[in-house]
Amino acid sequence: MQLNDDIHNYYEKLVIDYINLNDLDKKFSHEFLSDLCCIVLNQLPSKYIRHEVDMAFYMPAAERYEMEMNVREAIERALEFMSSRETRS
Repeated sequence: MQLNDDIHNYYEKLVIDYINLNDLDKKFSHEFLSDLCCIVLNQLPSKYIRHEVDMAFYMPAAERYEMEMNVREAIERALEFMSSRETRS
């Protein structure tokens, strides 16, 4: 069996949205952002979905807010971690 291409972790979208909203894609290289995404997503739980519209209609606002805060905190920790590693090099 092969999984459908439309199955994905909803946190991936939230991480990319945060990166774009905060212009991190303009501040950091593609390589840096790829590493950042791996570190961030490894800190977060999985929330697999097939269709974005399902999340829009069925997720309570409080849960969406909590997920966005989890992403923000995970990105802050990952940026701090990566910055500390760069200064040691």
